[in-house]
Amino acid sequence: MRIITRRSALASIGTAAFALGYPGRSFAAKNYDVGVTDTEIKLGTTSPYSGPASAYGVYGQAQTAYFEMVNDRGGINGRKVNLISLDNAFSPPKAVEQTRKLVESDEVFAIAGFLGTPPNAAVSKYLNSKGVPSLFLTSGAVRFNDPKGFRWIVPFYPSYVAQGAVFGRYLLKAKPNGKIAVQYVNDDLGRDFLRGLKLGLGARSSEMIVKEISHEMTEPTVESQVVECKASGADVFVQLSASKFAAQAIRKAASLGWQPTFIINSNSASVGATLVPAGLENAKGLITARWEKDVTDPAEAGDDGIKEYKAFVQKYMPRLNLEDATAVPGYNNAAAIEHVLKLCGDNLTRENLLKQATNLRDYRPPLILNGVKIYNSPDNYDAFHNMQLAQFNGKQWVGMGEMISLEDLNIISE
Repeated sequence: MRIITRRSALASIGTAAFALGYPGRSFAAKNYDVGVTDTEIKLGTTSPYSGPASAYGVYGQAQTAYFEMVNDRGGINGRKVNLISLDNAFSPPKAVEQTRKLVESDEVFAIAGFLGTPPNAAVSKYLNSKGVPSLFLTSGAVRFNDPKGFRWIVPFYPSYVAQGAVFGRYLLKAKPNGKIAVQYVNDDLGRDFLRGLKLGLGARSSEMIVKEISHEMTEPTVESQVVECKASGADVFVQLSASKFAAQAIRKAASLGWQPTFIINSNSASVGATLVPAGLENAKGLITARWEKDVTDPAEAGDDGIKEYKAFVQKYMPRLNLEDATAVPGYNNAAAIEHVLKLCGDNLTRENLLKQATNLRDYRPPLILNGVKIYNSPDNYDAFHNMQLAQFNGKQWVGMGEMISLEDLNIISE
């Protein structure tokens, strides 16, 4: 007995139309997976709307607002995007619970990659076992670039190891006799950054690093650790953590009268979320790495991508302080997902979505710095291939020199 499904019926109609002499009116068969209809693409995500990293909740708000804008413009290939965004409290168990709900109860097509190393690590095995794409998650932990073991987990931003190595190479040149104190969060983020820093310093790592100290995300403060770092005699302070702790460290160093060469990781470099609470004067001279545009830089006010972003914020996120750069990666993430969904056309299967997301070529989200190269492959999910160092002048970040090639570091996929 032959079972006729909606899909096979559509294909038969198209074949019949062609046979009757109407090739221009044949129907292209639509190929859908769960979460997709003729009118809707259902996506899911989670975000830290509460908990110790709630300052990053604006990332999820930016994702949601972006797809609201997409829908107001007519959607993607005629379909509206229904993004369900739930609170994960930056808690791995909560992230698993909410992600299971999205997949099993809400039956989403894919996960719109969310922010944070611990929550993403917690859900990766589950999503991979279910064959549910997690697209362009925002974490640079190298564990997520594992096409063979976790083919459905697709990272986007530069690896923390690569960024740490950039800092190490810079210090070798700028402070060859420097004594370095490192304070880092005790998770994949902090450990990857530290590993990269040591790779960048090379053979001189053990000589130059005079103090290493870690903290947990659940700790209320890192101020006592900053005191220890100063007491080590270090004249370089590399702080690899989250915005809350970076702000504490910047304030505490200033109150101690300690003025080391001070480097913070890009995750903590938001002017609004980190530097304003820390005190802009205290933050002057800080160094970080960047690949996204500074939407508050007066010199870039004429940039088309920045003008579009400001219009977006005014209409869809009117309460957002433009200085809070946490929204920028959420905006870029949603734009990249929109891009690959458009490429899928009517072939909206998870396999095709994964194929489009892992064959990026000549695509740059709207708020990525000019000159940044973005491409990936099914064998290597690393998408970003260069970045730039920047220094804070008391008002905004200013680029330091040319783009730095991550391939030249020879650690991009380590």
